[in-house]
Amino acid sequence: MRQTKTIKILITVLCLMQVAISHGEGGRTPVRAENGMVSSASRLASQVGVDVLAKGGNAVDAAVATAFALAVTWPSAGNIGGGGFLIYHGENGHATAFDFREKAPLAATADMFLGENGRIQNNSNHIGVLAVGVPGTVAGLWKAHQEQGSLPWGDLVAPAVALAREGIPITYSLATGFARSKSRFDRYPSSKAKFSRPDGSLYELGDNWEQPDLAHTLEMIQEKGRDGFYKGENAARFASYMRANNGLITEEDLAKYEAIEREPIRGSYRGYDIISMPPPSSGGVVLVEMLNILEGFDLESMGHNSAATLHVMTETMRRAYADRAQHLGDPDFNNDMPLSRLMSKEYAQAMRESIDMSAASESDPERFAQRYESEETTHFSVVDGEGNMVSMTYTLEFGYGSAMVVEGGGYLLNNEMGDFNPVPGETTLSGQIGTRPNLVEPQKRMLSSMTPTIIAESGKPLFTAGSPGGKTIINTTLQIILNVLDHKMNIAESVEAGRIHHQWLPDETRIERGALSVDTLQLYKSFGHKVSERSSQGAAMSVYHDRRANLFLGAADSRRGDGAAVGF
Repeated sequence: MRQTKTIKILITVLCLMQVAISHGEGGRTPVRAENGMVSSASRLASQVGVDVLAKGGNAVDAAVATAFALAVTWPSAGNIGGGGFLIYHGENGHATAFDFREKAPLAATADMFLGENGRIQNNSNHIGVLAVGVPGTVAGLWKAHQEQGSLPWGDLVAPAVALAREGIPITYSLATGFARSKSRFDRYPSSKAKFSRPDGSLYELGDNWEQPDLAHTLEMIQEKGRDGFYKGENAARFASYMRANNGLITEEDLAKYEAIEREPIRGSYRGYDIISMPPPSSGGVVLVEMLNILEGFDLESMGHNSAATLHVMTETMRRAYADRAQHLGDPDFNNDMPLSRLMSKEYAQAMRESIDMSAASESDPERFAQRYESEETTHFSVVDGEGNMVSMTYTLEFGYGSAMVVEGGGYLLNNEMGDFNPVPGETTLSGQIGTRPNLVEPQKRMLSSMTPTIIAESGKPLFTAGSPGGKTIINTTLQIILNVLDHKMNIAESVEAGRIHHQWLPDETRIERGALSVDTLQLYKSFGHKVSERSSQGAAMSVYHDRRANLFLGAADSRRGDGAAVGF
């Protein structure tokens, strides 16, 4: 459907943020609002979510609208061709988890990426059509809305349709992202057409970027819900594109896909409840294991990012990430995962007692190495006027996923099959693992590090935590929680504070440049820790319910330039 000039004007107004709301980019002072808040990687998408709240929608309604808007405004990770996870915690105490992780197609096999020599062929588990998993995003948003939504579905998809149909201004992040990925897009005619001007040149800052094919796909989803993506015209188009490029996903794969509502992972830390994502996300289990270990240390007295605090955090990360590699995978294919043991306080005590307070442990290369997992994901958080919260993370895997745009569909496809263990039985020091729980099987969901989390107090949601960042996601989420609960930071300070990451193997701690003083860094190294620097880690988008002040506080990580916390 064609939108009116009024819609165009509204979009322009929203871009300029000439509206009577509270809003802000990343910084150490949180955005404050009385009636609700959305924090996401895109200012436009955050505003779409807040508009839904202002119309009487709840947190899930706003999350659905925000997610579809991000598919238009943040194409490197916002998507309808990928998948992810959503945690909901109501003010009434009800908490649940929605799993819409991608799945392997019916024709997938454990050795599908290997050549005759038994080696991975042409990086095919990450690049090319075999890397595409069956998408879950639309099914997940539909299921969450069916269970918890209040406003009509079509009303929630409509803003994304308008943004795609009428166009959005090219921001600095979009312009640089398109330029960086141009060689990847140019391999596929449909991708080149979407991310280039009609004459083949790159879009420039301030250009209006229209996406008519995506608008049409979103209109089918708006009208038909889940079936608008997984059946009918879009399913036929998707399957045809797969066949034309020697892919595996069929119309049957799409029709069979179902999102799953799961019981969330539950833990506790210093009297607060931790509500997070269960497998096939590894995030909740590893997060709770680490918090249990760290609960035995007086981190507040030790000091934020002191050498002693960093030492015990590193040793905790080292142990929990080793357990991740050994035990976790899709629960529908692994009924023997020792989740209760890994998340028990008794196990944490044993792990804590194994930490030498004066020296780093060694990461045994004979145990399970950690493979690469792309850091191009997006996370957003919502709180509505009643205090209900949503924490959601979804992704395409690499930035812009496979870089393949479905011909006539206008949306990017993921390359999430790379998150499976590609060579059965082979684990190497370089980071490849071949353990059984995460081998490729038809209809199996690949293991993930996405960690959407809600921290509750006395049964009521207090704040959200989560981030993009591949395997760093779990550690970023951990540090946001520690910053608030142990180091008494406000939500914005906790999001902005410097971060570290250790994942067992490779045996090094990655530290954000400038996060530590020279003295602290030298003292930390004196424990025996190997260190490398990185420019930044993650991009958290969080909300906090300040019940004493009767305010909602929002924080958009300044590490992601287009992000904004918007409230009203």
